[in-house]
Amino acid sequence: MSIDSEKPWLSEYPDWLPHDVDQGRIKLLHQYLWDAADEFPERPAFTNFGKTLNYRELRDTATTFGRNLVEHGGMKPGDRLAVMLPNLLQYPIVLFGALSQGLIVVNVNPLYTARELRHQLKDSGAGAIVVLENFAHVLAEVIDDTEVSTAIVTKVGDCLPTAKAMLLNTVLKYVKKAVPPWDIDHALTFKELMTRHSDVQSEPVEIDPNDLAFLQYTGGTTGLSKGVELTHRNISANVEQAISWTSNEIRRGEEIAITALPLYHIFALTANCFFITALAGLNVLVTNPRDFKGFVKELSRWKFTYITGVNTLYAALLNTPGFKSLDFSALKISLGAGMAVTRPVAEQWKSVTGRTLIELYGLSEASPAVSANLMDLEDYNGSVGLPVASTIAVICDEQGKPLQIGQEGELCVSGPQVMRGYWKNADATREAFTENGYLRTGDWAVMDEKGFIRLLDRKKDMVIVSGFNVYPNEIEDVVSAHPGVFEVAAIGVDDEKSGERVKLFVVRNDEALSEEALIEWCKTQLTSYKRPKLVEFRDELPKSAVGKILRRALR
Repeated sequence: MSIDSEKPWLSEYPDWLPHDVDQGRIKLLHQYLWDAADEFPERPAFTNFGKTLNYRELRDTATTFGRNLVEHGGMKPGDRLAVMLPNLLQYPIVLFGALSQGLIVVNVNPLYTARELRHQLKDSGAGAIVVLENFAHVLAEVIDDTEVSTAIVTKVGDCLPTAKAMLLNTVLKYVKKAVPPWDIDHALTFKELMTRHSDVQSEPVEIDPNDLAFLQYTGGTTGLSKGVELTHRNISANVEQAISWTSNEIRRGEEIAITALPLYHIFALTANCFFITALAGLNVLVTNPRDFKGFVKELSRWKFTYITGVNTLYAALLNTPGFKSLDFSALKISLGAGMAVTRPVAEQWKSVTGRTLIELYGLSEASPAVSANLMDLEDYNGSVGLPVASTIAVICDEQGKPLQIGQEGELCVSGPQVMRGYWKNADATREAFTENGYLRTGDWAVMDEKGFIRLLDRKKDMVIVSGFNVYPNEIEDVVSAHPGVFEVAAIGVDDEKSGERVKLFVVRNDEALSEEALIEWCKTQLTSYKRPKLVEFRDELPKSAVGKILRRALR
């Protein structure tokens, strides 16, 4: 069977859903903002800490930032700009301004250690960085080891009215002690840069859709993180795939999106920042989603229509007082990705909100969306849906050869959203693709006769017990259904007899829950070699910036 010979998922597409992306709709990424500002200049675009920028204001402010960065920061098209910001109004200003000048954006997790930041800045060759003052001390520690010549430091309140900004910045620095001392020679402030006069001409910079827009660094689960090369065309194609996939639910100029996942993460970057901007919708930026009491209070202010999150975020919301009494009457779409959505969370979400939690699948190397369930899905189905428009998915063996429907193997994909390669890493790029040019996702999966994909687990997370494959996702799904379990992670640990055995890390809802009771629970639902043999209770589990449980940290 050739990879291209069968596309069973197309028969499951509704009549209104196109099979392919309309190439005529592919855009330069900043053009989504420019078009929205032309059509809906007064429509609110982004809001945060009570301050809202409409589309005209955002475009004007982004234009000012981009021109001044070029004029006073010495940047030119193709140069890399590192952006080390949480969800603040500064983020879309910096992002769209940089992209409009042909710069390549390097998103940086603000919580990075000096070691992690040094690697990313050196590897990307970033010549400038925008950093929140709270994290400037980390940059100060490494900047001399990098090519960064321009550091732009912003405060949390820089985009807020003066009185509110002064109060917020003062509390953060002197009361909460959230701004450690820092010293960076010749650093510019964000406000200073924005008020400088620029002589840069207003004519648009010449940019090609195939030019790089992002170096989106992977989490580095197998070592040092790698820079994923994503072009304007890659991400625009994914935005257009999302627009077509949701066209029966969304309406241009009407949507209100809750953006709690960090915009520097590929999921929120595409599914919130660009997708919602393309729809001329409103992004409600949540700066600290781990403050769930404050998060629920913010949700109560909006009749939101769209929300994205990971399983742990949804689980935490469902367990936060006040969440269940919110008004969900306007909610149209709830998307879950980044980690497996578990049945208990999905079922409780549907019970509370009245909307199905739609699971999709993606990865940084695919901008990120590869597959998704249809938006009219009635109930959780345990799959990550069908390949999206213009995308081919196939299950392959270790050699990259396609397997038959129903066989387990590595999910490999092709489509216009797939990366160009890894930045300055020819060996890793070569290893990432099959001989046919399909991206190896590193995820173990199976496809049914209708084209629905069910993830089994990360290839590297799979546990081998006496020669049998055990998928942690399956174990976690069973354990999380226990009423006494709040969160769970399963890993493999060495065992003299079986090679490996399953160990659980559990955060309890019920302190009376014992190791013995949990193992007994598993005996009723898992065959013997899959059953966990060890249970360790913890107050919390290590998580990534978006709330994904980090099994590698537990290992």
